[in-house]
Amino acid sequence: MTPAINLVKKKKIKHTVHTYQHEPDHPSYGLEASEKLGVPPEQVFKTLVAELGDGSLAVAIIPVNQMLSMKLLAKAAGVKKAGMADKKVVEKTTGYMLGGVSPLGQKKLLKTFLDDSANTQATIYVSAGKRGLEIELAPADLLQLTRGTMAQLCQEE
Repeated sequence: MTPAINLVKKKKIKHTVHTYQHEPDHPSYGLEASEKLGVPPEQVFKTLVAELGDGSLAVAIIPVNQMLSMKLLAKAAGVKKAGMADKKVVEKTTGYMLGGVSPLGQKKLLKTFLDDSANTQATIYVSAGKRGLEIELAPADLLQLTRGTMAQLCQEE
């Protein structure tokens, strides 16, 4: 069990855990999950940790086939700028390894933003805290568990 799975069980949130055989040489953890689980990439969300202009950290949860807009994340967080956080800082703060960072059950609750495209999905998949392990749950439940905010986070195509 990972902290993410323990959290959804403890809070009695309706969810499904999905596993797949992770291949270390796959170029994209998120797209690999989409392919192996047979789920459209717009339903599988990746967890990115950014450093905000005020020095704090924030979590951005976006579809695996999209790119995070740092401008939109900064705007959602109410700061002037944002950039990707250092790998070591991410792992130390969340308790998860890159490629398996879950928005759930992190060591420290960070400001969390979920891309508004999640509104178009009944359920979404997010990392359960290990490569090859995903949790499927309703976007509203994810927001409740992370105390997150819905916002536009992705660059327009």
